[in-house]
Amino acid sequence: MAQVYFHFSNARGVLMDRCGTSVSDLIEACEKATSKVRSVIAATNLEDWRDWALHAIDEAGDELFILPFAFVLGKPH
Repeated sequence: MAQVYFHFSNARGVLMDRCGTSVSDLIEACEKATSKVRSVIAATNLEDWRDWALHAIDEAGDELFILPFAFVLGKPH
């Protein structure tokens, strides 16, 4: 088990995940990241999420991967 922190950022700032999430491997971290992005996008608000990204950070503070919200949103129609 490892603790992964999912921070959200855009050009205006960063929203820090202070609690983190326990994951068993990198595959589970990717699945949780995608789920978190979908959850944020699904929330009813007026935010344009296309310029946001999720940063997965391990316990040592090293970045594991970045998931741009645009990858989950797809291309605008």
